[in-house]
Amino acid sequence: MLTAVVVVVHVVASLLLVVLILLHSGRGGGLSDMFGGGMGSAAAGSTVVERNLDRITVATALVFAFTTTILAIRLQ
Repeated sequence: MLTAVVVVVHVVASLLLVVLILLHSGRGGGLSDMFGGGMGSAAAGSTVVERNLDRITVATALVFAFTTTILAIRLQ
């Protein structure tokens, strides 16, 4: 039962991680330009939205790493 819950959390975290990484703006702009991120590089550093996106991405990556470790231990 616990393994099934961890698998569901792992799958959700992996899909969310893919979406969040695609939302980040890279050198070419990225998908975040669709949501108003394309103000140009003359904007004053990183905005609040970009910082929050970074924080959410890091938190999701930590959940993904934690569930990967739990699954590796439980499925031995």
